[in-house]
Amino acid sequence: MNHKNKQSLLFEPMDQKIVFRRLLSYTKPHLRWLTIAFFLLMLGTGAQILGPILIKIFIDDYLTPRIFDFQPLFLLAAGYLGLHFASVAITYVQLFLFQKIALKIIQQIRIDVFEKVQNLGLAFFDKFPTGGLVSRITNDTETIKDLYVSVLSNYVQNIMFLIGVFAAMFYLNVQLAFFCLFLLPVLFILMQLYRKLSSKFYAEMSEKLSQLNAKINESIQGMTIIQIFRQQKRLRREFETINDDHQKAWLKSIKLDGLLLRPAVDFISIIALILVLSYFGVTSLNSPIEIGVLYAFINYLDRFFEPVNQMMMRLSIFQQALVSASRVFRLLDHHEVSPEKRGDGQPKIEKGEIEFRNVSFSYDGEHNVLKNISFKAKKGETVALVGHTGSGKSSIINLLMRFYPGVKGDIFIDGVPIDHYENDELRKKMGLVLQDPFLFVGTVEENIKFYNDNLTKDDVVNAAKFVHAHPFIEKLSGGYEAKIGERGSTLSSGQRQLLSFARTIALNPSILVLDEATANVDTETEGEIQLALEKMQMGRTTVAIAHRLSTIKDADQILVLHQGEIVERGNHSELIEQGGLYHKMYLLQQGDREEIESVTTSEYVNTVDKNT
Repeated sequence: MNHKNKQSLLFEPMDQKIVFRRLLSYTKPHLRWLTIAFFLLMLGTGAQILGPILIKIFIDDYLTPRIFDFQPLFLLAAGYLGLHFASVAITYVQLFLFQKIALKIIQQIRIDVFEKVQNLGLAFFDKFPTGGLVSRITNDTETIKDLYVSVLSNYVQNIMFLIGVFAAMFYLNVQLAFFCLFLLPVLFILMQLYRKLSSKFYAEMSEKLSQLNAKINESIQGMTIIQIFRQQKRLRREFETINDDHQKAWLKSIKLDGLLLRPAVDFISIIALILVLSYFGVTSLNSPIEIGVLYAFINYLDRFFEPVNQMMMRLSIFQQALVSASRVFRLLDHHEVSPEKRGDGQPKIEKGEIEFRNVSFSYDGEHNVLKNISFKAKKGETVALVGHTGSGKSSIINLLMRFYPGVKGDIFIDGVPIDHYENDELRKKMGLVLQDPFLFVGTVEENIKFYNDNLTKDDVVNAAKFVHAHPFIEKLSGGYEAKIGERGSTLSSGQRQLLSFARTIALNPSILVLDEATANVDTETEGEIQLALEKMQMGRTTVAIAHRLSTIKDADQILVLHQGEIVERGNHSELIEQGGLYHKMYLLQQGDREEIESVTTSEYVNTVDKNT
């Protein structure tokens, strides 16, 4: 299945019966408390059902024949009040139990979704907007919570109550009770009609809400660019368009709710009341009727439609929850996970020697971004990757970190195919330093310990000293306990980079991967960072992407990439002597105009194209 088909499945609705059964499966760990809650529910329902029967006994056996013996009347009154208070107490306890179970279930669903997202492959995040993911983890799970808290417990309670009402009706008048049974198919058809029509609207609402979250997330992350280029009005128009579509979907559902929910049920209840009164009216012409029976039957009829109304009013929540659950389960069922280990054994990375052998790769399965890449890096050596934007440098690192599947060719670490290693082993033995280091909200110490929470304070301090981060950390208010804002916004770019170095060195990796580690720092700070990098690289296999060629002069091997292929390789001196693409790039950065003008970039590119 190609990437497009995989992505489209994330947005397709699932069969609602399957979704509902799957939601119910989350109740299995809570069967004991559910059983207790159901038992209490039956007791509470029985207490509510018996009330009108006691009133019927009072009217027909005491009020109509005018018998006012104190003791039986007192017992009837005490029984009626006792049933009422018992019903209130039991209802409170059983509702508390149902909702407690519901909250535990939704807590588990949220954990499942979050865990799933954490284990999805990077290819998934390349295509799925962050805001849409946030919407599924927060908004959709919150809607599912409403299903468990507000709907299921209410439905169970009302269904039990309806069963009790019909039992009482049959006790009072079998013929009329059979007549009332015909109301059930009518109400069932009404519910099915509502579910069928509303599912489309709620699916559209959920999707538009995801788009709203995605637009908000994108706007906040790109706020600097938006304000620099004064695009606030354009972003507002785009947001307004999505928001308007969301509102229209809501209005459609409101119109449907206004027609098929309470008004429709109220109309059916009025017709039922007219027919019941007509029945008793016709019956009274031929034989006397008991007033108590008439009162109890009308009371039960009224009580019959109240739970029906409650169920119908919550049907919209039920429908929204099923749509949201469908979206959540689609995410949980998505199989675009990180590449996993293959083969037997538990190999360990010791030296950290790397070999790429005829490696080709495509993100979309159609266009290769890497073509027959081959190179070796021994322990303690530094291999630098240079080339124009889009030449494939980052793709090589992505494959070395085993972020993407579908690699053609072989990648070895210590002579063992990379797919024979556990993910934990790879992540423990590889240290990654990015161009724009990502720091998390928390303290300086927590960020340095992020890869290994078992580190002691001394380990953290030693790692910071190793990369020359200790002096600036001590100057922060709070030192290692200083709070860091989102993405390290309270620190300079150089300070963020030094902290990322400390975090990496605390891991003590065998392989060091540097992705433009000095690209975003000033010249003065670059000197400190370069010293830190030199210390970090000692005794480790290093693969570094660099735009500043001055930072890789001492690399053991430099690979020059062009359109996904290695077109030149060697150390700095050898590549300068070759007078090829690397030489031209170096002259451009050094600003030697006379030499630059002697040979144009196009000549180098043409030469490269001929060689490849």
